[in-house]
Amino acid sequence: MASLTSDFEATCKVSIIIPALNEAAYLERTLRHLSLLQPPAHEVIVVDGGSRDETVAIAQALTKQPAPHFPLQVISSEQAGRAIQMNLGAAQASGDYLCFLHADTYVPDDLVSVIAQTLADPGVSCGGFISIMSGNLTTRWGVILNNYLKTYYAPLLFRPHLFFGKGLRLLFGDQVMFCRRADFQTCNGFDPAQPILEEADLCLKLCRLGRIRQVNRVVQASDRRVAGWGPVKANAIYFMVGFLWGLGVPGERLKRFYEDVR
Repeated sequence: MASLTSDFEATCKVSIIIPALNEAAYLERTLRHLSLLQPPAHEVIVVDGGSRDETVAIAQALTKQPAPHFPLQVISSEQAGRAIQMNLGAAQASGDYLCFLHADTYVPDDLVSVIAQTLADPGVSCGGFISIMSGNLTTRWGVILNNYLKTYYAPLLFRPHLFFGKGLRLLFGDQVMFCRRADFQTCNGFDPAQPILEEADLCLKLCRLGRIRQVNRVVQASDRRVAGWGPVKANAIYFMVGFLWGLGVPGERLKRFYEDVR
């Protein structure tokens, strides 16, 4: 059985999609982390939303080097917006599984195996990780705990019928969400009109096809937003935006509380 599982993981075709906008400070390191994956990704697709820094040049330079050891594509989106960019990357992808990764987030080297093992269960439609948010000298334990628990308490509070009946859990962007490409297409992907919490919106659709699972593994995300806002303001904004979203406030109105930090 172990050898069969290993063979399946080795042939599991995972397409990693990275939406990027002015990510020159982080993108090269993220891509080099992906070159260490064992088994390797089927492909990595960077979707640029109109960067004004060296993001595109950095990604394109890596496509011409012997490493990373995976097919790396760089495509441009006419419009910026994570939902729009990730949909474009998913349309370009040829893998059986889609993994959506932020440009400032680092994943474990057995990412492909974790995805394969999680989605080998036909009752699971989507998965994500526990996000560890940290900077050079700081680990944001309070934010980490709240974000971990939010995966459970947000759907329990606002969609209890789906929490208990369909196994709904809400995953957010820094948790490295993954799903089957066929299920993503069935759900019509991310809502391009959602400027924020597009992953949570997709979870609401995917849970009708199977349970959402937060796997007991971690990824490391940059704390730049918390560092820019300060931890008290950041937690207040995260809580307020999540609460208002749960009450049905449109994403366009929520976005004004969630300015970009680069």
